[in-house]
Amino acid sequence: MGMTSTEPATGPAPSAKDKVLAWLRAHAFGLAVANLVANIGIVVTGAVVRLTGSGLGCPTWPKCTEESYVAHEALGINGVIEFGNRLLTYVLAAIAITVVVAVWNRRGVIRNLAIVVACGVPLQGVIGGITVLTELNPYVVALHLLASMAMVGLCVWLLDELRSPEREAAPRSVRIASLVTFVVGWLSLWLGTVVTGSGPHSGDLDSRRTGLDPALVSHIHAYAVYALVAATLVTLWLGRRHAYVRQVTIVLLVIELAQGLIGWVQYLTDLPVVLVGFHMLGAALISAGLARVLVSTRAHSA
Repeated sequence: MGMTSTEPATGPAPSAKDKVLAWLRAHAFGLAVANLVANIGIVVTGAVVRLTGSGLGCPTWPKCTEESYVAHEALGINGVIEFGNRLLTYVLAAIAITVVVAVWNRRGVIRNLAIVVACGVPLQGVIGGITVLTELNPYVVALHLLASMAMVGLCVWLLDELRSPEREAAPRSVRIASLVTFVVGWLSLWLGTVVTGSGPHSGDLDSRRTGLDPALVSHIHAYAVYALVAATLVTLWLGRRHAYVRQVTIVLLVIELAQGLIGWVQYLTDLPVVLVGFHMLGAALISAGLARVLVSTRAHSA
């Protein structure tokens, strides 16, 4: 009687491409976190460009100067800062494309969100170029910042789709309150750009301002922040019986209070650049928090 082999049948070994794809898919959530961190980071580096007066460190676009795509010694530290910020766009693009590849096999909202974020990176680059070509027109600069805030919100939505607690949709009253909070929050973010465009930190000593009274628009912005805190408290009260809604709303409220404190201190101390930088970081965190509260009221299945 012949002997029967007991060795298990094995298929062909996975290729290097298959191994890379498997790794990316297994780490899709972590890559999406990196996507969010990078988009918040570009807000902070953009603040550094503005606060150091480096907005026109590279005086044209897409080149840095008429003769060169890269900064050179004659442009000084401002050229280095602006050019460095431009280079970070490629880091953002690389991360965003990696996320698209990682989630490509997941049809629907997840893949669509990843694609939108990836497409938003070059679009942001173009808007950034227009800000330079218009010599830091404050309204174009505001659009540039708000587009970054929108990207942050989309990254948060993607994270929620990838991994968040399974839950039913919150009651209608909670969903409406979260939507009101989101709208008021974005009104506050927009007014913040108006304040910046009216004040001293517009990106270059000779760049155009809005011509509005900085003190007046600062107070209007403050009233919008008060309304945001009130709307957040209402959302927290209405959603108190829903653990996830309660949790993310408390986080947003803490960020708002910290952001409000920084805002008042910087106003009373004549806008020191360090505090303004932290305020810009806070604005990005507010955008993330607003998106997280809004999506927390939606149904989600694991």
